Order: sequence, then C-alpha cells, then structure tokens
Amino acid sequence: MKKLLYYLADVFTDEVFGGNQLAVFPVGEEVPEHLMQRIAKELNLSETTFVLPPVNPANDIKLRIFTPGKELPMAGHPTIGTAYVLLQQKLLLAEGRNQVIFEEGVGNIPVTFKQDGQDLGLITMSQPLPEFGQTVTDKQVLADLLSVEAEDIATELPAQVVSCGVPFFYVFLKNLAAVKKARLRTEVLEHQLNYIGTESVFLFSRETEQAEHSVHGRMFAPAFGIPEDPATGSACGPLGCYLVHYGLTPVETDTTETKIICEQGFEMGRPSLLYITIGHENNSITGVKVGGKSVLVGEGYFYL
Repeated sequence: MKKLLYYLADVFTDEVFGGNQLAVFPVGEEVPEHLMQRIAKELNLSETTFVLPPVNPANDIKLRIFTPGKELPMAGHPTIGTAYVLLQQKLLLAEGRNQVIFEEGVGNIPVTFKQDGQDLGLITMSQPLPEFGQTVTDKQVLADLLSVEAEDIATELPAQVVSCGVPFFYVFLKNLAAVKKARLRTEVLEHQLNYIGTESVFLFSRETEQAEHSVHGRMFAPAFGIPEDPATGSACGPLGCYLVHYGLTPVETDTTETKIICEQGFEMGRPSLLYITIGHENNSITGVKVGGKSVLVGEGYFYL
C-alpha cells in the first residue's frame, strides 16, 4: 500500500478558510496516472495538482492540474498555490532566485515571488496573451442564462469569450446586486454551448464590496465539477484583458501597465483577492499576470 503525502492550501487569501482550496501532491510521480482524476474527484476540491519532474531540465517542475471532472491545461490558483506550498515547505529550492518555471499544458509558465524570511508575500504567474472569441449581444439570452432581468445586463459592451490559455465567457452586469442574485441555468448554457464554445461563465460588475477594489466577479463551471469557484486565476487574466480592451479600467498614458484587483468568492463565504497586471503598448496587450497570497491549511496522506 502506497502512502502519498498531500498538502492543503487556501489560495488568493491571507486567511485560513478564505480563498480557493487546493490539494498538492508534491511527489506526483508516485501517483499512478490513471488514478489522478479519481483522486481529484475523491477530494472534490476545485483543483488538485500533481508535481512531476520537468521534461526540460532547465525548468523546475511539470504540473498536472485536475478539477473533479477534468484535467486542465493551465489554471491560476493551482499554479500559485502549488508554488506557495513547494517554496514554503522547502520542496523547491530557489535560493537567490525570484522566479521558477512550471511546465503546464499550455507551455512554460513563469512564476515570480519575493521571499522575506518565511513570508512569500504575493506570488504571481504569467499567462499567455489573450485570444478574443465569440460575442453575444442578445440581452434576453444572457438574462435567461444567469436568471436575472434583461435590464441587469450592461448594454454598452458584448458578452464575449476570452482566453489566456483557458476560455471563459464574460458577462458584464450593471451592479453588484445583479451579480449577487445571478444563478446559472445549465440547460441554457448547454443550448448555447456550440456557439460560444466554452463551458465556463464569468460574470462581473464594476461595483464592488470594497471601494479599493476594481471589479467583483463570480465564476461557474458545472461541466468541470465546479458549480461555483471562489477564486479563478485563469479567468482573471482574460478578465483584465477584457477590461483594458474595452476601456472599463482607466489606462494611464504615462505607464505601460494597468493594475486591477478582482474580488471573488464573497457569495460563497470564501472572500478572495486576485491581483491582475495587464501590460499594454500601442493599443495592444503585451503581458498578462495574475497574483495572490496563500496560506497552508493542513497535510495528510492518501492510501493506495
């Protein structure tokens, strides 16, 4: 019988029981590949990661990421949370460095950090540049999808699919109350799926719980086994791109970066903060970064 160590962390928070939960298996090569998905389903967290030796020895690790329903090519809170666990537990030696490279399904993902004693502070991942996809302008379709009124849908911009490695469908709502009352209707999503091409829906408003934050969001991905996600790093990169692309976030003329703070998970009792940085030059997006803090919650063993 194998005894497999795993750690539990809360990601995109600095407090236990906030943010998004993550299980990390630091010695993933000991886990039979055919059991990885079953383990993720057994744990039933948003994501579970397995740390493997890198294919390219110049990189630090290879990371495989599983929701309860599917393997993902890239994800935010698993990348940042895994980096936190490995660095905090001294399982990844990075003395004298402030960056590590993870191999993921979309390619190499740089992860940066600034260690001050035991405090790792903000850990930030780079994401691929955005791809803008299908748009939907029919307010009634969007209202039916989210169980809100047509007048709750912001009319000035289209709902649109945007991807920085993983596609999400973004719907802009007029206010915080509309975001809070929304309930995803899976039968409407299934009906629209062939057109929009993604199973993950992110809705947001510019009205926030706390004045210093930029945007309030919620994310639903029932097909991945995630009815609602408390913090979604892979969605916040494209969200920042959407906000910059459509001018919803002021872009200073004397800087090449726009910083955005997204609050998420408040409706679930797991408040999360995601720090987004979008690089831009000559009306083009040149860089996408998402960062956050993490805390270690516990550890245990899986018996196989």
